[in-house]
Amino acid sequence: LAGARADVNPDEVASVLWKYFTELGSNAKETVDQLQQAEITKQLNTLLETKLQSANLYAEDLQRRLVPFATQLQARLAQDSQRLKEQIRQELAELRAKLAPYADEVHQQISTNIRQLQAKMSPYAEELRSQVDRGAGELQRVLEPYATELRDRLQDNAESIQASLSPYADRLQQQIDSGVETLKERLTPLADELKAQVGQSVEELRRGLSPYAQEVQDRLNRQLESLTAQMERAAEELRARLAASSEELRAQLSPLAQELRQAAGSDAESLRQRLAPLAQQLDERVGQTLEAFRQQAAPFGEAFGRQLVERLEEVRGKLDSGTAGVEDHLELLEKEVRDKVAAFLSTTQPAEN
Repeated sequence: LAGARADVNPDEVASVLWKYFTELGSNAKETVDQLQQAEITKQLNTLLETKLQSANLYAEDLQRRLVPFATQLQARLAQDSQRLKEQIRQELAELRAKLAPYADEVHQQISTNIRQLQAKMSPYAEELRSQVDRGAGELQRVLEPYATELRDRLQDNAESIQASLSPYADRLQQQIDSGVETLKERLTPLADELKAQVGQSVEELRRGLSPYAQEVQDRLNRQLESLTAQMERAAEELRARLAASSEELRAQLSPLAQELRQAAGSDAESLRQRLAPLAQQLDERVGQTLEAFRQQAAPFGEAFGRQLVERLEEVRGKLDSGTAGVEDHLELLEKEVRDKVAAFLSTTQPAEN
């Protein structure tokens, strides 16, 4: 039972609900009409059936209770969205009014925080670029001997080439897989460190603004919660982009091994004819693929830093004008949805035997 409970991730359940809500739009009638089609029920059941492989009393009880809870929560989202939007508007107006006497100091504090963040992000961006270049360069050096070996094999008789080609292709694929995994291991810690810097930067901003917002600290905290959520999402997106780029690199290199396997099935007469161009092009194709990866992934760090600075500049603009954007209430509404789902799932935890 405890194992079944651990299989259900609150974030995955919340993601199903949130994606469904944002795709529907904010019209309450449309929400109700769509819910009557039981699409959300189907999506949640699919998720639960995937996660809860073993049938037991807890799994049955969770499935029975979760769908009505999700349906009710979805029906409230449109109303909650409007409520939260108005609440944020009022909070920002009050926050701006209270901070007005300190407008110059507040503006300067956020500007200082932006400069500090830029200074912190710059070394990480350079390190990310360096690790991308280093990892791609190492993978290229590891794969270079395979082109030489393939050219040497063309000097053997056709039967010998044919017998050794499949094991050679397997070794090449293993080297590609190993190189990509090593590359991902290099890049993931940097994404984690950048995410840690996000929290530190927001906390520094909170401390810097707290003397000016003592009477409206809760309003300021709400804005900083939204800022934190946006920044952490950007960090998660960076991690996902790095992983996706690495997997794309694997997908672009793997056809080389596949072509060799296909050539192994050729008759002896056409084998050399198929292999000769591949042997000449192998190192060039590897180099082009890795260079494309460098060009794509190396700037991710700089783009991430710019994205964080933009979020801080938006906060500065909101405190100057007292007006909120759509992202504010959506970020906080999504956070409420995730908190409610997590709280609900915590109440469904099976009793210990």
